[in-house]
Amino acid sequence: MYWADKLAEEIVRRKPNKEEYVCAAGISPSGSVHIGNFRDIATSYFVCLALRRMGKKAKLLFSWDEFDRLRKVPKNVSDYLGDNSFEKYIGCPYVDIPDPFGKDESYAAHFEKEFMASVKRFGIEMEYHYQAKEYRSGRYAEHVVFALKNRKKIFDILDSHRTQDATEEERENYYPVSIFCPHCRKDSTRIVSLSEDCTKAHYVCECGHEGDFDFTKDFNCKLQWKVDWPMRWMAEGVDFEPGGKDHASKNGSYDTAKDISREVFGYEPPLFQGYEFIGIKGSVNVGKMSGSSGLNMTPDFLLKLYPPELILWLYAKTEPLKAFDFCLSDEILRQYFEFGKMLTNFRNGTADENTRRVMENSLIEGRSLEPVPMSQLVDLGSVVDFNADLMEKLFEKIGTPYKKEDFKELFERAKFWLRTCSPESEYIILEKRNWPYWRTMNEKERECVRLLKEFIEKGGYTLDSLQAELYAIPKRVFPDIAEDKNALKAVQSKFFKDVYNLTLARDKGPRLYLYLFAVEPSRYLKLLDFSLPESEDPDAKEEVKEEKKEEKAAPAEDVFVKEAAPFKAEIGMDAFDACDLRVCKVLSAKPMRKTNKLMKLTVHDGAGERVIVSSIADCYEGADLVGKKILVLVNLQAHKFGNEYSHGMLLATVGADGGCRVLFAPDDAQIGALVH
Repeated sequence: MYWADKLAEEIVRRKPNKEEYVCAAGISPSGSVHIGNFRDIATSYFVCLALRRMGKKAKLLFSWDEFDRLRKVPKNVSDYLGDNSFEKYIGCPYVDIPDPFGKDESYAAHFEKEFMASVKRFGIEMEYHYQAKEYRSGRYAEHVVFALKNRKKIFDILDSHRTQDATEEERENYYPVSIFCPHCRKDSTRIVSLSEDCTKAHYVCECGHEGDFDFTKDFNCKLQWKVDWPMRWMAEGVDFEPGGKDHASKNGSYDTAKDISREVFGYEPPLFQGYEFIGIKGSVNVGKMSGSSGLNMTPDFLLKLYPPELILWLYAKTEPLKAFDFCLSDEILRQYFEFGKMLTNFRNGTADENTRRVMENSLIEGRSLEPVPMSQLVDLGSVVDFNADLMEKLFEKIGTPYKKEDFKELFERAKFWLRTCSPESEYIILEKRNWPYWRTMNEKERECVRLLKEFIEKGGYTLDSLQAELYAIPKRVFPDIAEDKNALKAVQSKFFKDVYNLTLARDKGPRLYLYLFAVEPSRYLKLLDFSLPESEDPDAKEEVKEEKKEEKAAPAEDVFVKEAAPFKAEIGMDAFDACDLRVCKVLSAKPMRKTNKLMKLTVHDGAGERVIVSSIADCYEGADLVGKKILVLVNLQAHKFGNEYSHGMLLATVGADGGCRVLFAPDDAQIGALVH
């Protein structure tokens, strides 16, 4: 049975005659709400849908815990402001803090609106409650007084879930409510006396203010979290609420709250479901996501990578106590493939019961999503510069006639993923012949390319015949190994690699037969034609540029090292000639995990791709290096750093500040050119 159906059945079993069931979720707007919090909503949403399928009336209740205190200023807020000015609001409720971005009426409202706009796109309808409004309206006043009257009982329950014993003095001075100071607006107050009927208190604040508080008339106060939570279960009649695995741990928030709910408020606690945290795979901060840290992944950002149906699908198909990842790496293509396969099975009636439930929870009313292969949109989209009209023609040409309307939405996501998360994977057809690579090929390898060019030039082929020809050419050129499967496979792989490098300047690319068939031959045939000598190719000749006569800027003041390092022993020309220094283009650059300085760079050396590892991660961002041309010692013996082998060393010097300075080659330097 599907996991949400099991939970729904248990809810009904507990209260079989309830008129309307309440599934709850809640988030504190401490910053941009991350996608990990969305599991709170998704879990309750799927259970709510399961109850409705059983013919029960059910609603999804969402509480904005905007009456919570600001504990930490998120990084994105301090970065935006450029200073630490917002730290003065630590201790104030989110609802009373101004919007740092100057757009909305409060800090809370800014992040609430940001998140709710994203939630609308999932087709999820919720009843929103705002806890500052609920408290300040006086709705909870009688419950606050009741909690104060039972403060020692509450203290004993809290103490029973702690590992350290409390003193009698702590018990006597315990009050389960925080009063917000009217002077500094913070919760830095301390109750020093309470009336016998627990309706009036005298308090002092760290700011120096003190005063009296009447809980029957003054409502600017809030119960502490582990008391507030069960109080609201009772007030709202909550039947189900999920929570992160930290709340679900032994003696955690739920264990404590359920005891307070039963023993103090006399309310049977709702069915609780713990859930695992969500991970992110790719080139962003990895680890537990947090709204208050500013290092998080919002639904709005992920909606640029995934359609809302696929996001719901990831939550729906994964049981709450199992983790899963959102992928910024190329694993996202596998997720798209699996989703498309399951959607197709659902629509053609071949899906099993579990799959049907998953897809019913994932699809959004009023939207129609076609399972267009994302891998093809990524591979071929960059080749046509993401022109939808050209992509439509390509699909028609390769026998999958999807229309623009079918893939328009996914096409934008393919482009966003490629250019934001994996720019090194973008396939751009070269403008000039790749002579440096051609020089590395032997005569038989060149013959394979000539035969391919002649076959395409002749025309009249189909997609299938082109695919067959790609595998047949190496057999004809290398007849002596045609019967040796392993040797033939190696030759065919090298042939494919040659074609990719001559047309795209990389070792791999889209499926070769699809790529060559889909793209107009006029765009790449020239790149396979090396019939003229290199000296007669106008593209290979160095362009003579007229020197620009510009007024020279005043030279910067020379900076010398404090103490010159001893000079090394002289070497002869033979030793220098043994160093193979080349111009390489950086295709990707990413910091290596669990290190402070190491960065993995994938570069093209004119003959193919190679990986080098360098200690520059503390001086450069990867994005600053991609596309740049650097100088690399390419014949240095490979060295292992962690799990990566480095096949070369980039040239760099030390700046006046002691930091690394990579030596870049001029923009017009040829990739693969020797440095003399």
